[in-house]
Amino acid sequence: MKLPCDVSGGHLADILCRRWRYTRVHQVGSHIILETSDPTHHRIAIPDHRQLRLGTFSSILRAVAGHKGVSRETIIADL
Repeated sequence: MKLPCDVSGGHLADILCRRWRYTRVHQVGSHIILETSDPTHHRIAIPDHRQLRLGTFSSILRAVAGHKGVSRETIIADL
């Protein structure tokens, strides 16, 4: 599946919080720090940019999908 190229960091953080049980811990500069304890502890930083670079976006999706045990396409479908 092709990655959408117009996803902002804030929008991605909101989706991960609402649908994937992440919580916003805090923000350091332009990075939003998210954390989850389901199924185990996982912490991730998302740049709060208007448009995420494709490599950064892909890396975040890979990390979340690997931790949650789902495919990247499942997370992309929620966007």
